[in-house]
Amino acid sequence: MPTVPDGRQPPVPDGRQPPVPDGRQPPAAVSAAATQVAEFHRVYELPLRRLPNPDVGADQVALRQALIEEEVGELADAGSRGDVVGVADALADIVYVAYGTAHVYGIDLDAVLAEVHSSNMTKLGADGRPMRRPDGKILKGPDYRPPDIATVLRRQAVLDPIPATPLASATERT
Repeated sequence: MPTVPDGRQPPVPDGRQPPVPDGRQPPAAVSAAATQVAEFHRVYELPLRRLPNPDVGADQVALRQALIEEEVGELADAGSRGDVVGVADALADIVYVAYGTAHVYGIDLDAVLAEVHSSNMTKLGADGRPMRRPDGKILKGPDYRPPDIATVLRRQAVLDPIPATPLASATERT
């Protein structure tokens, strides 16, 4: 298959990127959530990185943790009240802050979620059925494969998979 100037193979006819060497399929496109939160970061002049970077500063580490904890607290409060509107609002805020945190760290959260999903689908028991704890949590079966997030981040740094969209036009802030 021919390659494009950056060395990657061109998309296959259905628009997806061809499988990466390990056989897993990368996300086909940047999600609406990633794009929308990137727009928020651009408009409000918040950090927005394209490549993984652990050096975000202690202030950002503390802020991002506090924001997530605040939203999880709102979810707990709404859930205990039986407030489905509050639950929906809190869940949306958690996802929004999570994507914002990913942008601060330069993490392609869509790709990480795809890897975690791929891993989660290997949790079935030997009989092909889910195994559950008494509280309902799904347990890991004998063929479980942990997510290889380090490889996802390395691939992101090598391929820079962010397509030419408003997200790609953002300048990298350090």
